[in-house]
Amino acid sequence: MKTGVLLINLGTPDNPSTPAVKKYLTEFLNDRRVIDISAIGRFFLVNLFIVPFRSAKSSKLYKEIWSDETGSPLLHNSKQLKEKVQTKLGNNFVVELAMRYQTPDIHTSLENLRKQKVKKLIVLPLYPQYASSSTGSTLEKVFDEIKGWEVIPELKLYSNFFDNEDLIDCFVANGKQFDLNAYDHILFSYHGLPERQIKKASAHYGDNACSLGSCCETMTDKNQYCYRANCFRTTQLIVQKLNLPKEKYTICFQSRLGRSEWIKPYTDQILKERAAKGDKKILVFSPAFVADCLETIYEIGEEYNHAFKQYGGEKITLVPSLNSNDNWVDAIEKMILK
Repeated sequence: MKTGVLLINLGTPDNPSTPAVKKYLTEFLNDRRVIDISAIGRFFLVNLFIVPFRSAKSSKLYKEIWSDETGSPLLHNSKQLKEKVQTKLGNNFVVELAMRYQTPDIHTSLENLRKQKVKKLIVLPLYPQYASSSTGSTLEKVFDEIKGWEVIPELKLYSNFFDNEDLIDCFVANGKQFDLNAYDHILFSYHGLPERQIKKASAHYGDNACSLGSCCETMTDKNQYCYRANCFRTTQLIVQKLNLPKEKYTICFQSRLGRSEWIKPYTDQILKERAAKGDKKILVFSPAFVADCLETIYEIGEEYNHAFKQYGGEKITLVPSLNSNDNWVDAIEKMILK
């Protein structure tokens, strides 16, 4: 009997049209873990305000990164990754790809594995740092799907892998493709989260020890599932191998939405501060993403680049994500076989 492997990424619209983007945003933002307010409040906020006003704008952004040949960069890179991992693992494994939102969906991919009668199921959400709104939501969906199976095989789940040495080496290898000395400063820009979500995780798993400050700079039993602390540790491990001095880099957070406080510092504000200090060239890593997507290609590569120039800088350069790099495929193989 074979071992099943399910690789899961966050998701993407089926195409960049406004109706497709609306469908994607509706599913995504109605997730109780993504917008973690009351069900009634979330329904009205998402369906009457955010989705109607954001769909057309987001559609335009997706069209900027969409390829006529390969479609969504995130889905294309994820499919290539799945095929390479399958080849690497061989015939004793069955590898499926799913997206938490839209297609290929988790239900269909799990059904494909169930029909193969796999003796073991390994679920790997492709988010290095744990967050309830990404990893938590994805694993909850997996549990919802398999709870009705007559036979539930042996399960192995990854809830984070932010400090996995092979993952770190992959980001380091990508960084070494650039002359780090040619940049005035280096940013490690992670996707942001509302501060309340960090606090909730701390209340549930960390004895309310989180202060959203220096406590994130050291990993402990209390902050092992703190997204902000996970991001800090990922960065620390990367910069150690790149021999970057502390004054050379900054950890920051992007993609905030709404008026509530999100984890800080904010990437756009750091860019403004760096430009004010006279920085002209900035290199940006985005280690929350293992596949390039709207947040890396457009938000960092286009929007932040434009803003930085307005602040007085010259250019932002994005370090590409891991996508389907061979060393990333090797890293996943090791995680699966571990």
